[in-house]
Amino acid sequence: MTVATLPAAVTFASPSAPDRPVFLLGPQRIKTTLGRVLKDAGIDGDIASVTAGWQEREDEVEELQAQLRGRGVSLRLHSRGDEVFREDRDLAKVHHERQVVLQTMQRTYDVRLRHTMAAIAELERRPGPAEILAADREDAMQALRDLDARHLERVQAIHEEWAPRLRLGERPAVQRHRKELEKTLAGVSALAISGGHVAVLLNRLRLFDVLGSLPAGVPVVGWSGGAIVLTERVVFYHDSPPQGPGNAEVFEIGLGVARNVVALPHATRRLSLDDTERVSRFARRFAPAASVVLDDGGVLSIDGDRWTADAAIRRLEADGTVKGMSR
Repeated sequence: MTVATLPAAVTFASPSAPDRPVFLLGPQRIKTTLGRVLKDAGIDGDIASVTAGWQEREDEVEELQAQLRGRGVSLRLHSRGDEVFREDRDLAKVHHERQVVLQTMQRTYDVRLRHTMAAIAELERRPGPAEILAADREDAMQALRDLDARHLERVQAIHEEWAPRLRLGERPAVQRHRKELEKTLAGVSALAISGGHVAVLLNRLRLFDVLGSLPAGVPVVGWSGGAIVLTERVVFYHDSPPQGPGNAEVFEIGLGVARNVVALPHATRRLSLDDTERVSRFARRFAPAASVVLDDGGVLSIDGDRWTADAAIRRLEADGTVKGMSR
């Protein structure tokens, strides 16, 4: 284990996300670590569980309950969301309209992203005087960083612009569920967030302001998509998708409780970690935030600006290598 300080980075943290212990885990399907982490942290009480990313399978929690030793208290966020939208048709309509705007913005960002990434790749391959190419390559990388940052700024602006139309604080259906959840969360020892459909998961967590209702200091554990939404940026990535160029894309502003980290669960299966050019490009793009590979069995603990990593946790480096963070 190594404890170190993460570098400072531009943050997009949610104002409703106070400092609290955070554990980012590798996928739990093959090698489970959730139970051990909770035990090592001395977490003995009930555990609030979020499986909204599983959508219609939200209630299939037998394996999760086994890891939680039967202490899991399902928050049923996906089902609650469906109930709210059925009861409040105006909210459902406004919410859908906002999502269409965000989806359109994502598609236009993807167009610009493809051209920016193509320019970077071409400049990396182009021969010529090193001092000239180095400056051009860095300018192209900075253009990529600016594109990502501008996209997140526009996403944030959409959320702020539509908040008066959503009026979540005034909707009886929303408030009823939020009060129920607040009462439940007041009595738990930790919050555990699984993966699944990341956009749905993030949406439901925001709709019911789960982190805002969680008492200060209560730890949060996330794995797979649950780890991704806890960071400042939701980044989607796959070097060899069935279709498309395989460019990692910034999707949304995360919940911001795990700062200065880009979470990469399933990275060994989704990223070409032996391709030094792609690894270097990814690491430099999101620096100074650490691009962290959350492999099976890995545990990254974050407390403020300090992290503790075990041997299964690795980080993408600017030189194109992938190194353990526990050294």
